[in-house]
Amino acid sequence: MDDVPPASALFGRAEELRRIETFVERARHRGDSLFLYGEPGAGKTRLLDAAAERASAQGARVIRATGVQYMADVSYGVLAELLLPLASGVTELDDVFRDALLAALGRRTGPVPPRLVILNAFLTLLRRQAEDGPLLLVVDDLPWADSPSAVALGFVARRLTGSPVGLITAARTDERDHFQRSGLPALQVKPIDEVSSGELLDAAFPGLAPSVRHRLVTEARGNPLALLELPEALTPAQLSGVAVLPDVLPLTRHVESVFAARVALLPPQTQEALLVLAQEGTGDLRVLQRAAGAEPALEHLAPAESAKLIKVDLASRQVEFRHPLVRSAVVESAGEADLRRIHRLLAGLFTDDPERRARHLAEAASEADESVANPLEEAAHRKLRRGDAAGALAALVRAAQFSTAADDRCRRLAQASYLAAHLTGELDTATRLLAEIRAAGPPRGGSLHSVAAAAYVLINGEGDVETAHTLLVDAIENGDHGYDASRTDLVEALHTLLMMCWFAGREDFWPPLYAAIDRLRPQPPELLLLMSRTLPDAARTSPGERRRLTELIDRQHEWREPHRLVRVHASAIYLDLLGGCRAQSWGLVENGRAGGAVRSALSALLHLGLDDFAAGRWEEAERLADEGLALAEAHGYTFVTWFFHLHKALLAAVRGDAEADRWADELTRVTTARKAHGAARTAHHPRALAAAGRGDWEAAYQHSSRLSPAGRLAPYTSHALWVTLDLVEAALRTGRTAEAKAHARAMREAGLPDLSPRLALLTLAAEALVAPDEEALDLFERAVSASGAHHWPFDYARVQFLYGERRRRIGEVAEARSHLSTALAVFQRLQATPWANRAGAELRAAGRNHPLPVVGGTGTGSLTAQEVEIAMLAAEGLTNKQIGERLYLSHRTVGTHLYRIFPKLGITSRAALRDALSQ
Repeated sequence: MDDVPPASALFGRAEELRRIETFVERARHRGDSLFLYGEPGAGKTRLLDAAAERASAQGARVIRATGVQYMADVSYGVLAELLLPLASGVTELDDVFRDALLAALGRRTGPVPPRLVILNAFLTLLRRQAEDGPLLLVVDDLPWADSPSAVALGFVARRLTGSPVGLITAARTDERDHFQRSGLPALQVKPIDEVSSGELLDAAFPGLAPSVRHRLVTEARGNPLALLELPEALTPAQLSGVAVLPDVLPLTRHVESVFAARVALLPPQTQEALLVLAQEGTGDLRVLQRAAGAEPALEHLAPAESAKLIKVDLASRQVEFRHPLVRSAVVESAGEADLRRIHRLLAGLFTDDPERRARHLAEAASEADESVANPLEEAAHRKLRRGDAAGALAALVRAAQFSTAADDRCRRLAQASYLAAHLTGELDTATRLLAEIRAAGPPRGGSLHSVAAAAYVLINGEGDVETAHTLLVDAIENGDHGYDASRTDLVEALHTLLMMCWFAGREDFWPPLYAAIDRLRPQPPELLLLMSRTLPDAARTSPGERRRLTELIDRQHEWREPHRLVRVHASAIYLDLLGGCRAQSWGLVENGRAGGAVRSALSALLHLGLDDFAAGRWEEAERLADEGLALAEAHGYTFVTWFFHLHKALLAAVRGDAEADRWADELTRVTTARKAHGAARTAHHPRALAAAGRGDWEAAYQHSSRLSPAGRLAPYTSHALWVTLDLVEAALRTGRTAEAKAHARAMREAGLPDLSPRLALLTLAAEALVAPDEEALDLFERAVSASGAHHWPFDYARVQFLYGERRRRIGEVAEARSHLSTALAVFQRLQATPWANRAGAELRAAGRNHPLPVVGGTGTGSLTAQEVEIAMLAAEGLTNKQIGERLYLSHRTVGTHLYRIFPKLGITSRAALRDALSQ
């Protein structure tokens, strides 16, 4: 902490710093005063430091004092501290003023002069001292100052104008009236926001575990002092997340000396009441009253409220500690026996709340005890079911600490290690817990949870997918689980094995998984069964399986478990059902941003990004990819970065950015280093798109056929569905007509149109490409007019382009222009530059330059790309609301565009749109 500069406590203080700088500048020239107030520890002292540094840098002399050491009413104590550096100037005053100041400071015998004389003497001294250069007085904790000094400072503050003397003082919010009655300018120092709190913590304590960081930010409530002091009292193991944080965070000696002293002055009954509130944690006054029995709890709280330590809200029945460190001070002031006694009391009150009861039982216990460990383990499972992965992890580690048998301890540590690796994003914690299990001996270290955790640690470290696959298969096949489908560790191991099979991309890896699933009794869990079908081999998903998955998506709002939601969403990827998962995915992202399930948030960012790419929200997709990449790297998920390399490569490819190859190369490097060849093959998708965009059809064919050969949808290669149209088009344009026809036929025979509207669009377009002209036009028309086709704007525009291209080549030039114009408008809106250039070139070949010229005799301008798209959709008969839904605009915005489009086209009604555009 010592090497952290004071400025690091000023995160989020930009506005206050600007006010401070303005004050210092004005004070140097014509005198000024400023009064800071805020909650204790909110950063007032650091702002005073900043003012002093600023003034010194500008050549001013700074004199500082604090009222804290003058809690007793010592006459002119703070004034004496300010006058000490000015002692030589006192002797230069006239006799009356000199004697008045010396007598007030106790350096001259005799009666103390009238107060007004002392005040004028102090003011005169300051003005004379400022003749040699600006002077700044800085006084912290003013309300604690002796009363005569406070009066003197108030007198001076109102009379500094015109002299280069400045005064800046600070006090707590609840004591601001002590000095603010003077009417001086005041600046309230408010709590810093969560982002700034996180930045301050990261600067002062880099490397905090996410769950620890979240806990500190939450408890500090934007108070910089708490953010800087609370971590100081924690051990390295607690900071890294290995050791469980205490129920109430401890204090450093420095802070304890300030806060605990005030608590110690309270009556014993009040201290007892505060201890109950501090240990209970929610501030519920009803709990305090239940704990007190017949005792008048409110009367016991009155002294603490008078001392400004708490706030009591009778309407909400809540008690709030005024400063986050007061709660810690209350606990620090109590003895160990009292703490355990209060926790036992609270455990007895919460018999109807198993989680809270388990927590208090643990705090009351002093040795290993299964009657404590079991409730903690059950509480962990409850926390996980409601989505609190970090809380579940902490509860499991605590349960392991209270375990009496080594096997139970290792079992609980194994569960914790799996949560750390698979959900909370704490690979270091998972690694340490696994090491602790191994230290207990091989027989206790081979649980399925620990093997699953080890698999994730392996692939993000120096290991590879094939090794992880071997470990999982061996552990499953040699386990004593009896293939009981109710065994959580078995089901989690199978889910982990499923992902390793998918990453590996090897057909021979799948049979052990399916054999194990088939042996589950009484039957496999529905989600495991569906995910094992839809994620690896979507082309062979049955309509019934898709229907069942849709039903799960409709019910997902009932669940909170991060891993369950992620698996539903992963199952939806290649069936184009991610749109129905967005709300829950965003919930997972927000949870991860708050320090919860970080690993689940990475998966959610992947799923949101894939949906954004397909739906044409490319700017958002870019932001999510950047966030995911930074999050994965920050938490050591080096393998998981390939998710976001894929995003970046896809976006660069469709935009014609030369970076597409670099991102694809990085994806390939990360995945092949870990023998994740299935993941590596996804790099052919952006490479094929980039090649098609620049007209390199041979390269486009080679890359798309590397995902799946022409005429066949390769098993366990779902990503091949997303390059089907690329492969057919590239095959045709390179003279491979037979291969193009074979692949279009394979798409139809696989039933892709039944799997999703997007795949139906691509299948119809592929069939149209290889069909005779008359049949092709019918297939294209069915494709672009199909319900939902507009939901996939890039694919839709590609099909419109191919449709227009075919019509132009058979001589239907006017009709071709309509489709090509629509394609151009969409490509331009998406900023898919290579594709817009292709559409523009084809449109020129059809006799029209772009942007579209005005038609009709009264037109007054050209249509923009977005106006063309709106006009086309309106010409098809869509309402303003329907157009808005497809283009992500409000219906009012659509109406405004149409109001401008009509005069440009020289028409007055929607009915004339089609004819005007066709011309």
